[in-house]
Amino acid sequence: MTTTVTVPSANGGQSTRLRHRLSGLVAVTVIIAGLCLLSLAVGARPTPHDEVFEAVAALGSSTTETAIIVWDQRLPRTVLAVVVGSAVGLAGALAQGHTRNPLADPGMLGISAGAALAVVISVYLFRAGSIHTYVWAALIGAGIGAAIVFFIASIGGGSANPLSLILAGAALSAFFGSVSTAIILRDQASLDTLRFWNAGSVTGRDLGITATVLPFICVGLVLGLSQGPVLNLLAVGADTATGLGINVARARAVGFLAITVLTGAATAASGPIAFLGLMVPHAVRAVTGPDYRWVLPYSAAAGAMLVLAADIVGRVVVRPGELQVGIVLAFVGAPFFIALVRRRKLVNI
Repeated sequence: MTTTVTVPSANGGQSTRLRHRLSGLVAVTVIIAGLCLLSLAVGARPTPHDEVFEAVAALGSSTTETAIIVWDQRLPRTVLAVVVGSAVGLAGALAQGHTRNPLADPGMLGISAGAALAVVISVYLFRAGSIHTYVWAALIGAGIGAAIVFFIASIGGGSANPLSLILAGAALSAFFGSVSTAIILRDQASLDTLRFWNAGSVTGRDLGITATVLPFICVGLVLGLSQGPVLNLLAVGADTATGLGINVARARAVGFLAITVLTGAATAASGPIAFLGLMVPHAVRAVTGPDYRWVLPYSAAAGAMLVLAADIVGRVVVRPGELQVGIVLAFVGAPFFIALVRRRKLVNI
C-alpha cells in the first residue's frame, strides 16, 4: 500500500499570506470607518446616532443644532485626523526604512522640528495667521531641516549613512526646538497663536485647512507608497542594493522628499505630533512582517486609525474640556519608546 504525501507549494503559502494581509488591510479600513462615525457622535455634547446620520444625510443643508455641530466642528476634525494620521504614519515607516533604524521617525530626523520652527518664525516676524502661510512655511522648514541633516551627515567626504543621519537629526531637533521655545516665550503674540498648535491638535480646523494641505499630502503618499520595493532592497544593505541596480542616492532623495512633504503638510495643519511615526511601523510589522510593500500602506492606514482614536479619547477623558491629540499620543508613545529602547532585540526592519 502506497501512501501519498502532499507537500504544500510555495505559491500556496504566498497566496495565504497575501489573503491575510489584504484581509487585515480591509479590517483596518472598516475600523477607520467605524471610528469616523464615532467621531461624529462623540463630543462635549452627547449626540444620538440617529441624529448624526440625519445630519450627515442632509449634506449640510440642515440647520438643526446637531447638523451645525457635525458639519462645522466634528466633520472637519475627523477628516483632518485621517489625513494627518496617514501622512505621519507613512512618513515614520519611510524614515525607519531609509535610515534602517527602528528608533527613527520624522521628529528624530529634525524634519518635524524644522517645520515647526519655520511656522513659529512666520508668526513671530510676519504675524502670519493663515493656514496657507503655515503650509508653505512648514514645507520650507521641513526641506531646510532635511537638507541640513544630509549635509551634516555627509561631512567628511562620505555619503550620509543611517547612523550619521540619526545623530545629525537628533542634534538638529534639539537645536530647532530650543530656538522655537525661545521665540515663543519671548513674544506673547506668538505664544497665544501657537499654544494649541504646538501641542498637536485637530481641534478648531475647518475643511478649508484640509483642502489646503491635501494636495501636498497626496503627492507625498504617492511618492512614499512607491518606495516599497526599493526599501526591501535597501534593507539588505546599500552595497547589495547597488549591485542589484538600485541608485541608492536617488532612492534616498525620493524617500526624504516624500518624508519632507508629508511631515511639512501634516505639521502645518495640526502641529507636530510626537511618537506617532515611531509607534505605527512597529505595530504594523507584527502583522505584515518586514515587507515594505505592505508596511507602507498599513502604516498610512494605522496612523489614521490611531489619530482618530486619540482624538476621540481626548474628548471624553476630561469632559467638558478636551486633551489635544499630541498629548494623548504622548501618554502612549513615551512608555512605548522607553520599552523599545530597553528591549535587547529590536524589531528587524
